[in-house]
Amino acid sequence: MTFFDHADIYTRGKAEQVFGEVLKQRPELRSQISLQTKCAIRFPDEQAPQRYDFSPEWILQSAENSLKRLNTEQIDVFLLHRPDPLMEPELIAQAFNSLQQSGKVKHFGVSNMQQHQMAFLQSALSEPLVVNQVELSLSHLNWIEEGVTTGNSGELQVNFEAGTLEYCQLNNIQLQSWGSLCQGLFSGQDVSNQPQHVKNTAELVSKLAAEYQVSQEAIVLAWLMRHPAKIQPIIGTTNPARIKNCAQAENLTLTRNHWYELWLAARGRQLP
Repeated sequence: MTFFDHADIYTRGKAEQVFGEVLKQRPELRSQISLQTKCAIRFPDEQAPQRYDFSPEWILQSAENSLKRLNTEQIDVFLLHRPDPLMEPELIAQAFNSLQQSGKVKHFGVSNMQQHQMAFLQSALSEPLVVNQVELSLSHLNWIEEGVTTGNSGELQVNFEAGTLEYCQLNNIQLQSWGSLCQGLFSGQDVSNQPQHVKNTAELVSKLAAEYQVSQEAIVLAWLMRHPAKIQPIIGTTNPARIKNCAQAENLTLTRNHWYELWLAARGRQLP
């Protein structure tokens, strides 16, 4: 694993700072890894409420702060963390161009954006967006449900913009999944008080892990990675054993039948 995801808000900058301290102690690691971080979520303070900030001033300031905390001269991928309703693509483009021309950022991307927002932002950019990080997992199925529930009466409404997956695939935008491990829901967490479909899914994950001779974490991640969009899971665990378990997903390809069995178990009802 050589790709590391950060954000300026993770433990209010401490996550970047600690990582930067490691790089300071072992500078040879920097050439062996890729660093990604995010900006734009701002906490409330004495002067202002909670907000998202795509202003060029904040983007530039955030990049400088992350570079300093990470103890590096360049961020490989710099993401806008959540959509700012007040975003002005032309101003964002100015900030992006400044950061790229100065060598401080190599590539740019977004997080939690739908296709229309990405297209609107991309219209002003000279370089392509390369990443969109959204919540995709076996316990958060809206990204899959959207494509099959439209036009089917009796199906639940989903909260995922139609066409976002396809837009990313058509434009070579890497889809990254946050929350990919479902907070351990299907890989060891006590599910005795969970709904029946969650229990069924956890049981199926355990069964498939035994069949494929891998960890339960690997099955959960392999389900995501089996999708043609070539989803890149972001794992949040800091437990070394779980990280090793996750790595087993790299060489695991679920069958089509097993992929559908997991989806059906997780959704808790038959397909329309």
